Amino acid sequence: MTERAAQLPNPDGSLLLRELDHRIKNELTSAICAFSTKAVQAESVVVKATLLDVVDVLHRWADVHRALHMPDQGRLTDAARYLQQLCFAITKYRLDCLAIRVLFSADDLRLEGERCWKLGLIVSELLTNVARHVQFDGKHPELRVRLMLAGNVVKCGVCDNGAAPEPIRRGRGLTIVDELASSLGGHVHTSCAAEGSSFLLTFPLTEAEQCAAGAAQHVLKQRKMGRPQRLGPSR
Repeated sequence: MTERAAQLPNPDGSLLLRELDHRIKNELTSAICAFSTKAVQAESVVVKATLLDVVDVLHRWADVHRALHMPDQGRLTDAARYLQQLCFAITKYRLDCLAIRVLFSADDLRLEGERCWKLGLIVSELLTNVARHVQFDGKHPELRVRLMLAGNVVKCGVCDNGAAPEPIRRGRGLTIVDELASSLGGHVHTSCAAEGSSFLLTFPLTEAEQCAAGAAQHVLKQRKMGRPQRLGPSR
């Protein structure tokens, strides 16, 4: 009898990621339902309010997880919109309570699904890192996230106007960020100054992404050149 090794239908591991994503969503839903039920049953006004606050936090956490979904691999994803929704969800979940304002700007950019997801993971980790470690010392806390396209190179910057309590060290989070950047064919440059710290991720576009960027630039150019002109005397 010949033995054959069982193989996953998705050798790249995407099936396992989808399963993990599904489990996390189910667990969050179960936790939200459990705390909501306890809140309804609670007789104490204080206990009820506290449990409802927990439910609200869980909902915001679920929104972040939902925003970090892996896009469809079969088509290019609007990276600007993906990143904007992610920053909005993280702000509501983690940064609003710290009074940290997030300013977001982005060029029109289409990325392959998994690469867009990795970009989101990097930005999420960097925003979380700022929320945990940076001190703003009386300033109006501010974070800037900017997604730019320079030729065939993507540049994504995350900077703050605070001060780190100590020089930036490569802990587990930033090590993962470096590995994700490498998987995109790029790297992360880090700088720390008196006016704040900054992270700049750069990576090249793939051939498919370059084609999409070229087409988008062509359409934009045609729109600028194709403004309708008024013919004949004006009325």
